Formats: sequence, C-alpha cells, structure tokens
Amino acid sequence: MIRRPRAGLVVLLAVVTTIGCDRVTKHIATTTLADTPGRSYLADTIWLQYAENMGGFLGMGSDLPEAARTALFTVGTGLMLAGLVAVALHYRWRGWLLVGAALVAAGGVSNWVDRLVRGSVVDFIVIGIGPLQTGVFNVADVAIMLGIGLMFAERRSRRGISEGGAG
Repeated sequence: MIRRPRAGLVVLLAVVTTIGCDRVTKHIATTTLADTPGRSYLADTIWLQYAENMGGFLGMGSDLPEAARTALFTVGTGLMLAGLVAVALHYRWRGWLLVGAALVAAGGVSNWVDRLVRGSVVDFIVIGIGPLQTGVFNVADVAIMLGIGLMFAERRSRRGISEGGAG
C-alpha cells in the first residue's frame, strides 16, 4: 500500500524549496551578474540581468519617498503576509488552496527579507520574444504568481462544485 504524504509535509516542502531556491539564485545573481552586461540565452528568449527593485510589482512605487516605500513594502507586506497565514490557519485551508497560499507566503517572505536586509529586492530574469517581454523578476515572483493562480483555480473549482455546475 502506498501512503499519501501528509499535507503539512507537502506545504513545508513547498515553502522550504521556494525560499531556498530564491535565496540561492539571488545570491548567484548578485555575485555573477551585478555590474556586468546582461546575458542572453535561447536566441534572446531569456535574459539574465541584475536589477534592484526599490518598488513593488514591476517596480511600481519605486519613486515614492523612502519612508513611504518602507511603510508600504516592508511594514505593509509583512502585515499582509502574516494576515494570509492567519487566514489560512483560521479557516483550515486544505489542498491546492493551501499549497497556493504557501507559495505566495514563501515567495513574499523571501522578497520581504531582501527588503529588510538590502532595502530592495534582487531581480534578474527577463523572458520574451521580440518586443513582447516580461519585466525583470525572480524565483520568488514566480512562486507568488503560481500560488495566486492555484488559489484562484481552486476557489473557482470549489465554487463550481458547490453550485452544481462546472464553474
């Protein structure tokens, strides 16, 4: 008989893997990409270039005064992450909803640590084809977006089940 892994173990693995991969890749980006020209791979589809993001998503808010950035992106983000964890625990989220929340929290915590330690978030990945490109991002950002996607998909699927339809 094959035993299913406990949900807590899966969530712990997602959190540790996300934070670990993000911290290691940011360290590599800082030591190998800072003060160097960007590097192109796969015919300019993937670019690795060092950037320090003083703002939020895609640099939004980077032009705010330092006190406002600190309040919004350090204090505000810390409270929001704590709130997400509290809600997930209070409502005993399970399944993909819990995994999604864990990915959002792990990615958020890793970026939050950057803000506490450096005052900015290290970004280094750009993906695109021709003029269609992403902004500069990092592994934590991927985890956050994946987590949000899982949470929305799970909520949508649960709503479809409870309404008796396919969604």
